[in-house]
Amino acid sequence: MTKDTKLPEKWQQEKKALKAVQVAFDLGAEIQLQIRREAVDRGINPSDRVRQILGLPVHRKPQRLRLSISLTEEDFLFLADKFNLDPGNKVEIKHLAAELLVEHVSKPQTE
Repeated sequence: MTKDTKLPEKWQQEKKALKAVQVAFDLGAEIQLQIRREAVDRGINPSDRVRQILGLPVHRKPQRLRLSISLTEEDFLFLADKFNLDPGNKVEIKHLAAELLVEHVSKPQTE
């Protein structure tokens, strides 16, 4: 694309995002936990809560909060064995793992 060609609006926004710098704050565990709790209570992610606290604008639409983890092949093997599934059936492993999380929250907690 030449300089004379105007970028579509969506691309202009992405170009701005590329110029952003990620900043990590090394804070104590209690401070991090409090900010995370505040974010959950407000239905936003912790990064947006930090932006609010700092007085920075938050432009994102509210998003669906979700839990995520990284699973290695060994993790999939473990879960496949736990759920008595083929290790290659990652969709069903994920589904049963989600059901286990829901079940966990539904039970009275002893830990």
